[in-house]
Amino acid sequence: MTARAWTLLIPLAAAAVGCTDKADDTGTGGDGADADADADADADSDTDADADADADADADADIYAFESAFEPGVSSVAYDGQVMRQVLINDMKTWSAGMTDRLNTGWYPVVGEAAAELELYLDFDSTVAGSLPHLQSYGTPALQTTYDEISTGKQLADKIAGNDPVGQHLDWSTGLIGWPGATSPEGLVRDWVTAIDTQAAFWSGGSGAPLDPDGARISAVYITPDAQDLSQLIEKFLRGAICFSQAADDYLDDDLDGKGLNSAHDAPVDGEPYTELEHAWDEGFGYFTPARSLPDWSLDEIADTPGMDRDGDGLVDILREVHFGHAGNAAKRDIGALDPTTFTEDAWDGLYEGRALLARTAGRALTEDERAELVAWRDLALAGWEGAIAASVVHYINDTIRDTRAVGAEGYRFADHAKHWSEMKGFALSLQFNRLSPLTKPEHEELHGLLGIRPATAAHTPEEREAYVGDLLAARDLLAAAYGFDAANLGDENGENGW
Repeated sequence: MTARAWTLLIPLAAAAVGCTDKADDTGTGGDGADADADADADADSDTDADADADADADADADIYAFESAFEPGVSSVAYDGQVMRQVLINDMKTWSAGMTDRLNTGWYPVVGEAAAELELYLDFDSTVAGSLPHLQSYGTPALQTTYDEISTGKQLADKIAGNDPVGQHLDWSTGLIGWPGATSPEGLVRDWVTAIDTQAAFWSGGSGAPLDPDGARISAVYITPDAQDLSQLIEKFLRGAICFSQAADDYLDDDLDGKGLNSAHDAPVDGEPYTELEHAWDEGFGYFTPARSLPDWSLDEIADTPGMDRDGDGLVDILREVHFGHAGNAAKRDIGALDPTTFTEDAWDGLYEGRALLARTAGRALTEDERAELVAWRDLALAGWEGAIAASVVHYINDTIRDTRAVGAEGYRFADHAKHWSEMKGFALSLQFNRLSPLTKPEHEELHGLLGIRPATAAHTPEEREAYVGDLLAARDLLAAAYGFDAANLGDENGENGW
């Protein structure tokens, strides 16, 4: 988008602040209680020039805090680029959420206009738009008010799975499972953006909105007649194809020389207070993005309150006092488990203890035993992280079962059905981006064969809907077997009494 177009969007961006959608497993906190839910010092440039400057008073509240072994009094923690991408994913979703109101109150975009707005976030250019206000809102003012104050030179598209020149365990131009016809993870996201754009161009104040299977006008521009909530699909898929992929398949992986856990640890990166390995680990942590004081938060706070002023300075520091996406989601699943789970604790413990090991050993190569310990902490972190994603698929399978059986009944809402199915599918697509996933390739293929690419709605016969419920139950069983979920958390055949 041109500089002029960006300038025209500034008033809209300011108006959107505070309008974040927290009614699902998303963004900076999620759904509450789901009332309805290479050597990468690097081409990434995530070298965080200030190394957070975090050996200051604000860091007193931090637990994930490690002093440099090379520069006394200076923090060795740096991952502002990861936080920036989390913010861009959040804001892309917030922006799409506001499109329907604009379309209903005088906005008549031409073909390509709505897509260009959403692609601002995918292809973000901080030299043009970095001074714009971000759309994050926490109840307490944020320390960082513009994108540039979080990080510069970061976007989304170049970090989607398949777009890094090295480090991926599959060729994602041919290896993506779960959406037939998709040319790549990035191509799939752009296809969804194009679908929103097409509906926006024909919206005409609502009179041109497509019809749902019952003949009613669809309520939001990002919901398709097939009950695909494109906003949810984009956001959940980006959390997997960027955040989980970058952490599990790059920064915390150990399959390539000089990358991830095989990065150098015997000397600092030139001009920086950390080793390559310390920085790689921090970047993995940054894509999970818990607040740095997360153990001091209750699970309810993690699930319901995305950002809090923990150090008492009257501001929420987005780089240290906010959790995003999968971190908040893990807490929701722990809260909702009838048989207790420890997704949040496991992910935090693995990430924290692994980093503590690296802080103790910075400046020399790891011994064989230390290397084995680091891998064990990595495995614990990814197990908690991926387990929470898989548990969220189960959660939304249960919601979708209930929606499917409610079709035609009083209280059924097509938009809720679309939302629940799309969260389920978006989370499920994310699972394939871990080389070490408990799910095998045939199981990924079986899972998506069962979930399909659209739910069963009033467009289907009662028999077809019930057959789809059977598929959902089979998908739930498949996940339970792969991840070792207790039967008490799965729910019953009606999608009740479980996650």
